[in-house]
Amino acid sequence: MKYLNKLLLVSVLSIFMVLGCSDFLDINEDPNNPTSAPIEGLMTNTTLETGQNTNRVASTTSFFVQHFASPNEDSSTDTHESVSYGGTWANLYFNIGDLLVLIDQADELGAPHYSGTAKVMVAYNLGMLVNMFGDVPFSEGFSDDILQPSYDNSADIYSAILNYLEEAKTELQASESAASPGSDDFIYGGDLAAWTRTAHALEARYRNHYSKLGEYDRTAVLSAVENSFSSNDEDFQISFFDEGIATENPWYRLADNNAGLLLGGWLSDQFVDQLNGETFGLADPRIEFITEPATTEEFEGEYIGTRNGAGRGAAPEQGERAVLAVGSYYASGPTAPLLMATYAEMKFIEAEAALTVDAARAYQAYEEGIRSHMEKLGVAQQDIDDYWNDPSVSVGSANLTIDEIMKEKYVAMFLNPEAWNDARRYDYDYSGFQIPANHNPELNGQMIRLVAYPDSEEQRNQANVPDRTMLDRVFWDQN
Repeated sequence: MKYLNKLLLVSVLSIFMVLGCSDFLDINEDPNNPTSAPIEGLMTNTTLETGQNTNRVASTTSFFVQHFASPNEDSSTDTHESVSYGGTWANLYFNIGDLLVLIDQADELGAPHYSGTAKVMVAYNLGMLVNMFGDVPFSEGFSDDILQPSYDNSADIYSAILNYLEEAKTELQASESAASPGSDDFIYGGDLAAWTRTAHALEARYRNHYSKLGEYDRTAVLSAVENSFSSNDEDFQISFFDEGIATENPWYRLADNNAGLLLGGWLSDQFVDQLNGETFGLADPRIEFITEPATTEEFEGEYIGTRNGAGRGAAPEQGERAVLAVGSYYASGPTAPLLMATYAEMKFIEAEAALTVDAARAYQAYEEGIRSHMEKLGVAQQDIDDYWNDPSVSVGSANLTIDEIMKEKYVAMFLNPEAWNDARRYDYDYSGFQIPANHNPELNGQMIRLVAYPDSEEQRNQANVPDRTMLDRVFWDQN
């Protein structure tokens, strides 16, 4: 671990030195001083930033799907105001740019194992960017000569994403590579088979986004699922480091800050009521692995969420409302894993894709999705069986509908940016789902579909920024 942290520090410093000194090295180049980051350093930085970007995006989208709710009334993200998420935009672009440099260096070196890994991450980061903002600069977005890049259609970018994944599968299986990732890969430690499975998993995810469109290819979705993860042990996730706040798991840092009265990570009553039995009449054992019950005398032992947009009202800062708890699965400690794509998700994708063509397969995948997520969190086997055996959950293959699948997937995708893609594909049709209190009046009582473009784009690239609102939709999110 100390070696990995030293490698990260050296890599990041190398990148900063290159960027900071580039203006001074244009005339006289010293062959003893590199003017580009080493491929290992780029791998270290981009794998870490891929995990961080997952948190950055989910820190916003978790309010839209009502996993989170703000303890403060009228919080702008919670009520869908036109917020400039310029920091998230920049971090996604920075990481994609570094990954494209990594691919170029790998191609020059003859190292397809590096370029294949990088292409999986390009697809992943680019997917988060498009699904948050819609049409974005891509084909001209990384040229040093173009200061005001045009915007690409989101459908075209999706084609590029799927092409990256296809190329990645081929390159990761190359019999020869001048260099291969190892300890510089903070996600899989250089396990190329794991990266190949992840390429298939992301293909399944992105192809499933076409579910509202005529070109939805459920056969391709199911094929990708079959070649992806086969157990929880193969999940696409990253573990962090107990070496300081900057390298800790960000969900743990959020929970720890809240425990110190820097409030955040409060859970929506929509999410809590689904888990505590209020919505469906069945308590979900996973609630104990996510949050803690109230400790105040009036509500001791109860799980109480916060209404989105309403804030905590008269509730105290601690002890009454459910929050992301320190020691819970998602915030178990500084080195806790952060989930990006999982076996449980693949099972729910399989259930959805197979639902109308193979009811038995869909039902088996639905059950496995529930069980695998509970096992991931550490739920006892008896509690898993009791939950599954309730007739509201084990509805039988003939009675399974998209509603049961999306209800369970909503829990399994907690704190994952993909949850917002699901919510939009499902038109936010979750049981009990409400428009936030004090909702942005400009949205006319409708749920947000895309975030606003950053102020930096409106100021510097105004001529190219699409004229749209937050009710306009990414191409796959049709009415």
